[in-house]
Amino acid sequence: MPINRVQFQRGMSLSEFMREYGSEEQCTAALERLRWPQGFCCPKCGESRCYRIPRGGRVLLQCAVCRHQASPTAGTMMDSSKLPLSTWFLAIYLISQAKTGVSALALMRHLGVSYRSAWLLHHKVMQAMAEADAIEPLRGNILLDDAYLGGEKPGKSGRGSPNKVPFVAAVELTDDGRPKRVKMSALSGFTRQAVEQWARRNLLPGSDVCSDGLACFDAVIDAGCAHSYVVVGQRKPRELPIFQWVNTVIGNLKTMIGGAHKHFLFPKYPHRYLGAFSYRFNHRFDLRGMVDTLLRHVMLANRCPEALLRTAEVHA
Repeated sequence: MPINRVQFQRGMSLSEFMREYGSEEQCTAALERLRWPQGFCCPKCGESRCYRIPRGGRVLLQCAVCRHQASPTAGTMMDSSKLPLSTWFLAIYLISQAKTGVSALALMRHLGVSYRSAWLLHHKVMQAMAEADAIEPLRGNILLDDAYLGGEKPGKSGRGSPNKVPFVAAVELTDDGRPKRVKMSALSGFTRQAVEQWARRNLLPGSDVCSDGLACFDAVIDAGCAHSYVVVGQRKPRELPIFQWVNTVIGNLKTMIGGAHKHFLFPKYPHRYLGAFSYRFNHRFDLRGMVDTLLRHVMLANRCPEALLRTAEVHA
């Protein structure tokens, strides 16, 4: 049996990570390179000369001309955090290198922080992953399917269950029919309006979409996409090879949910969990580089205070 090169990637070992980002000084230098790739530039007057001022375990850069003080973490997810930068970096490393994700409880144990701090770290990083993953729409040949996740209370099964969150899974295919990128998004329900809104945000007009014939998926036509379908009926997934990859992706998601995130509140925060899963899948060919890529996306993400993080999401 041939080796799966994606699964057997070398990645970045913990010892390599510690050599590169094991100290506060190394983490600070990395953030400064991300914030000012061409060297320090005062955000107020544009001066390049500065003085370094230690404060509260962090370093402020004070402009030599106007004395404006700038921080590499200002306006980012790390802004106002009391955790050491090395803790942030280690959390980003652990989250990026775990194929099935890592729970807040596991982060608490690995990082030696309180559960509240681990939860905030986890959700801030997942929010950054979801924001980055939402930027580029899928294009070309796309498989589309509906699915449900979540719900601890018993109730009726199938579509319309009040205890589960409906979501769409879309897989962009390469020219030879293999999966390239995925997008997963929670919806308020499987209605034409919800699907059209989702398609306008996530599918490039002109794409060719193939679904299982769910009536509301025709709404992708209103978003400028072509739509064809294969009626599934009572046939099993193995009898429909055309949907092999979208079924595989949904299966991998359910494995992640049943493992690392078995007890999480999926109905409250589906956007982040689905976005984080899609992010990992879409960066799966460069596991080693995912640490630096995710660090950059955490720096670029909008600042997200705790009150906003804990607010239940409203699905499209």
